[in-house]
Amino acid sequence: MTNRSAVATPWGRTVGRLSTMSILALLAAVGTTAVTGAYAQAGTGEPREGAASRKRTDAELVDLIIHYVKVRNYDMVANTATELMERNPGDADIVKIVERDATTRRQFEDAMQVALRNSTTQPFAAKLTQSYERGVMARARNSDQIARNIQELGGNLQQQMFAQRRLVEAGEYAMPQLLEAFLKPNNVAVQPKIQQVLRAMGRQAIIPLCTALMKVGPVDQERIADLLGLLEYPTSLPYLSDVANSTSSEAVRAACQRAMTNLSNGNLPDTASLYRLLAEAYYNEKSELTSFPGEEHQILWSFDARAGGLIPTAIRTPVYHEAMCMGLAERGMALESQAGAPHPETIALWVSSNFSREIDTPKDYQNPAYGADRRPAGFFAVASGADVAQRVLARGLDTRDTPLARRALVAVERTAGGKNLYSGSGRMPLLEALGYPNRRVQYEAALALATAQPQTAFAGSDRVVPVLASAIRGATSQYAVVVTGDAETYQGMRRMLTGMGYTVLPQARTLSDIAQPIAEAPAVDLVVSVGLNAEQVPGLIGEVRASNKLAATPILAVTSADAYSVLRHRYATDASVAVRPMGTREEQLNAALTDLMNASTGGPVSEEEARQYAQRSLTALRDLSLSNNQVLNVADAAAPLITALSDQNSPDRMAIADVLSRIGQDRAQRAVMDAAMGASGADRVRLLGMVADSAKRYGNMLEIRSVAQIVELATKGSNDEATAAAALMGALNLPNNELVGLIAQKK
Repeated sequence: MTNRSAVATPWGRTVGRLSTMSILALLAAVGTTAVTGAYAQAGTGEPREGAASRKRTDAELVDLIIHYVKVRNYDMVANTATELMERNPGDADIVKIVERDATTRRQFEDAMQVALRNSTTQPFAAKLTQSYERGVMARARNSDQIARNIQELGGNLQQQMFAQRRLVEAGEYAMPQLLEAFLKPNNVAVQPKIQQVLRAMGRQAIIPLCTALMKVGPVDQERIADLLGLLEYPTSLPYLSDVANSTSSEAVRAACQRAMTNLSNGNLPDTASLYRLLAEAYYNEKSELTSFPGEEHQILWSFDARAGGLIPTAIRTPVYHEAMCMGLAERGMALESQAGAPHPETIALWVSSNFSREIDTPKDYQNPAYGADRRPAGFFAVASGADVAQRVLARGLDTRDTPLARRALVAVERTAGGKNLYSGSGRMPLLEALGYPNRRVQYEAALALATAQPQTAFAGSDRVVPVLASAIRGATSQYAVVVTGDAETYQGMRRMLTGMGYTVLPQARTLSDIAQPIAEAPAVDLVVSVGLNAEQVPGLIGEVRASNKLAATPILAVTSADAYSVLRHRYATDASVAVRPMGTREEQLNAALTDLMNASTGGPVSEEEARQYAQRSLTALRDLSLSNNQVLNVADAAAPLITALSDQNSPDRMAIADVLSRIGQDRAQRAVMDAAMGASGADRVRLLGMVADSAKRYGNMLEIRSVAQIVELATKGSNDEATAAAALMGALNLPNNELVGLIAQKK
């Protein structure tokens, strides 16, 4: 949560949702207002000349925006909003205009709700709404305002009601002053009112109170514990349990136990488990643990009595939940260590969250919860061992978190060996990753398994080598599915996606229409829906997530303006889903797709990345053949390697031939021989040497025509090629009458 102390700061920028209200008749009962004079004669929707001939005030422009929304003149809404925004009014100025009276405020809220659902006015309405909401929040969070409102809790009934509403609006930002006032011994009259405010504030009061609970003296601990018991949020359970077990005060222990009884059915696990459960909830970014959804910052809390009590620290929202998860897991591990050893699931949760911190950290951001002097997450992942690394991998697979799964695989490859390929949970996430619907994850899982050199067969081991072979060719291929009921729309989207490098499957109204093409495609890298409504898009996303082949595939939903206003909030925190309104320009869709792919999968596999996968896979296959691994059979790669060898332009051609020369199949030996005869110079010499190596290992498996070619080359070739051909003849153990002919040959 955001690091805003009781002083108003520019940290937070609220993009909150306005309350839903029915649209009021804009002109009803306001005939005497100033705005009426600026409106057109009945039905024209245009301002009178007198109003247009002078420069309008900001308030008049807001009134005109409301009016034009009411009469559905959306072009004039955009023009008027542009005029207002060019003046760059402050957030506080917008609040003053909107809240000059209750009627204007209601009309503004209703108009913005309508404007947000229209593609023409949506960008302007969003900016105006954000400015208004920022102004409201800045006013509520101002330190002087908070102090005055706390003081007015002791005033008359109207002052109390107003003060309570403003303090609840301020939320966590009011907590340092509220807690200080609540704990003051000489503030008895106001303390019940503060307690009412904290109960109305709800979840935003919990973590600040729990942070203080761990640090204050016994008297204050007892009071805070009783208060937490009244707030009815189980978030405080691990803190209450921790204090109950560690305090030497019977009164404090009793207060903590009373609170825990109020918050639960009494059947609670140990304190360390409670911390782990809460850490899991933060890791999953539960909405009830996010104080300021849509804002740029959240608040981390600490407590120092010498510094005045509660201390807020701003932290960017993308890494807030990770910071909370890691802190809770650390406390849980400390308690587990006191009882013997930290639980591997707690360590795995901490490592997973640390990886997520790295993944989600905004560029160049200095995280106050994780200093630049601390080691990277990968250090702790490998130091924790193969079991923890595989638990992290399992978490990535289960949550379809592709970036996390890939980072975990790096740690697994460096730590897992033949005897520890299974995690302590009884699962084999490495094997599961071979079927994960992302090619990078599949390749890296296969490479990790090959590097581990398993010595004991396991179910599914026959899938490893084919995946390695597939990485040698086609890693850069991208496939997309377009779901739409309109053929023209499909063709337009197909043209755009083809230009971005995708192979687009046939048009589909539903996924079931192209079940067969999806099954036959090596992978599906993107699903695009166009024209589905607010009910159909979630259905499609659910269908995609339920498919084994598509479960981690990113989805772009291009939908109507009305559906967009609903769906963009629903999927705002889902990195694998992007929603855009119909009418979005092609270059904007292209940018949205690029951002979506980068965030969810790491982007398309580049040519350089594909080459690295190919080289690593060939090295792994060669190592398996050299070790004569009986579990991972390199011969399973023969067919795709032979196909790859036929590519004359492949930079890996020699490495492919080297692996084929180590496969004891006639088709493999013959393919290398054909490649040798199709080459010349130094390449031919090297390839002939590989055929000779194959013959020495497995004997002569060449066709008669190839033997004749070898003899002819030994007879007529240049010295280097003739010598290589002669060596091959010896390796093939050809009859000596062929040798007599060579000896008798004269130049």
